[in-house]
Amino acid sequence: MTAHPRRVLLTGASGGIGSAFLKALAREGMRTMGVARRPPQTTDTPGAPSRRQPVVWQQADLTRSDDIARVASTATAWGVDTVVHAAGIPSFGAVEDLAADEAAALLQLNLWSPMVLTQALLPHLKSLPEARIVFVGSALGRIGVPGSALYGASKAGLHRFAEALRRELSGTRVRVQWLGPRATRTAFNSPANESFNRATGTASDPPQVVADALMALLRSGAAERHVGFPERLAVRLNGALGPWLDAGFHKHRDALLPTHPQDLTAGNTP
Repeated sequence: MTAHPRRVLLTGASGGIGSAFLKALAREGMRTMGVARRPPQTTDTPGAPSRRQPVVWQQADLTRSDDIARVASTATAWGVDTVVHAAGIPSFGAVEDLAADEAAALLQLNLWSPMVLTQALLPHLKSLPEARIVFVGSALGRIGVPGSALYGASKAGLHRFAEALRRELSGTRVRVQWLGPRATRTAFNSPANESFNRATGTASDPPQVVADALMALLRSGAAERHVGFPERLAVRLNGALGPWLDAGFHKHRDALLPTHPQDLTAGNTP
């Protein structure tokens, strides 16, 4: 990272991972503008950050075009030079149980919102001596796991957008980066999801581990950083050998069967 203090726009700043990000950024001496639907009570204004309080807040619903435009305008005036897209909502369950409204809301916040906010901020970011855009994704966006089809699809789309944008902006002063956590121990996960993770032996990390990974990513300037082993290896293998790894997810499939026990028929049994 450069020596000057960064001004970071952080979406999803009031969530479990977002709160850990705020603390990590503050330890590095960075000012942060946190965006949340329900920010903590604060008397700070976007134009008045201080060393005592390095976080200023914006209330916004990032599924609304007018709120996105307002956030982009305020962040530009504030002098943002780093954007961390961490806002998102979860989804867990068999595909046939997912409501259409749930799917639309998730894709709008997890995929559409960071794309549109990035687009709105690009003219400002490209005018700076150096700028960063960090997309917080998920290992589930690189590895298709039963029970996470919708959430994984949103993160897969975000990864492809980040990858294409990184290549599009090569040669400019804007660096695009991707952070891929695995399961994280926060209230983001529903009780059903937590139970599924225990049944399948899915490893998870405390939010601080993900925050430390964000700091390491910013320091390194690397294009991507994936959190946890064997997930880092699985991402690589899935990209090269996806269909050959299908049998490795039978325990994940079986963990969903109490909801739909009729689905495991003789014809579908490996």
